Amino acid sequence: MRIGVLTGGGDCPGLNAVIRAVARRSWARGHEVVGVPKTIDNDLSGTDYTFGFDTAVAICTEAIDRLHTTAESHNRVMVVEVMGRHAGWIAVHSGIAGGADVILIPERPVDIDEVCAEIQRRHSGGKNFSIVVVSEGCELPGAEDKGEVDQFGHLLLAKRAVGESIGDEIESRTGFETRVTVLGHVQRGGSPTARDRILATRFGLKAADLVEAGEFGRMAALRGDDVISVSLEEATAELKTVPDEWYEVARPFFG
Repeated sequence: MRIGVLTGGGDCPGLNAVIRAVARRSWARGHEVVGVPKTIDNDLSGTDYTFGFDTAVAICTEAIDRLHTTAESHNRVMVVEVMGRHAGWIAVHSGIAGGADVILIPERPVDIDEVCAEIQRRHSGGKNFSIVVVSEGCELPGAEDKGEVDQFGHLLLAKRAVGESIGDEIESRTGFETRVTVLGHVQRGGSPTARDRILATRFGLKAADLVEAGEFGRMAALRGDDVISVSLEEATAELKTVPDEWYEVARPFFG
């Protein structure tokens, strides 16, 4: 029995976990399994990048670029909420590419005082608009936790988008007119970028080679510019979150 497994699933970490667990268990039970890393969240350990991620970042970056126009012309703070429940890769990459003035990700506690101070410093320096990019999984201090979970045991996101809460806080604390855009599932549709098309093709070819060679229990992965294979155990060992050094790349451009 041969099974082609797509590890990942975008904005549904519960489904991600199930798919990854099924891949591991199927292999452990003697099924012939190979995997390819597919998720827009880029949160899969064992590979530098997943396919789907570059397309999502491109969509978010274009949205941020468009929002710059209306933010500047109307002297507004624009809050852009992007996907990323447990990992802020999309927010960091699209925020850097789109020239965001503040980037908020789940890996770092949100300090709303610091966010507002950053925006006020920017406006007092002569800039009359700001762009704030926030991952959907960010938690505001003091936010109510009802402890609700989905069918996979994962905490549910608040029914009210975190971007809206942050937008309200910014406007009430700074007095600057603030608008919120939640990109939602638009990040998962449309035509893939050339990079994603090529990467998916390379992963598919590697997976086919693994099947032909009888090397099951492995996943195609990108390391540098090379497509290699890693064990399913390594590939699904942990959630790949944004390290501090990546976030620090963005910080010099804030404000």
